[in-house]
Amino acid sequence: MKKPNTKETVTFLPPTKETLKIKGNLFYNEGAQSWSVIRFKKEILQEFPQLKEKRGSFGYFMVMNRSYKDMKRKIAELEKSQEVLPILLFLCKRKKEEQG
Repeated sequence: MKKPNTKETVTFLPPTKETLKIKGNLFYNEGAQSWSVIRFKKEILQEFPQLKEKRGSFGYFMVMNRSYKDMKRKIAELEKSQEVLPILLFLCKRKKEEQG
């Protein structure tokens, strides 16, 4: 998988357990005036204990494909390299349900 064009190197963190399905919240970022802050839940932090290293430096690498065909091609590349399993992230807008 092609890494971002920067001078830093990245090492992908492997998950340690089975498939998880987690529902979480986005938080509002006043500076960006958008819902753009993701706080990982306990289950994610248990899967990636490296994220608890206070002296570490972490970031993210996101690939947003424009079609299923492109996504399938990218997944095939990842499967061949056996480098990392991607995490699927779905953004959603919640509707408040009316109680009758």
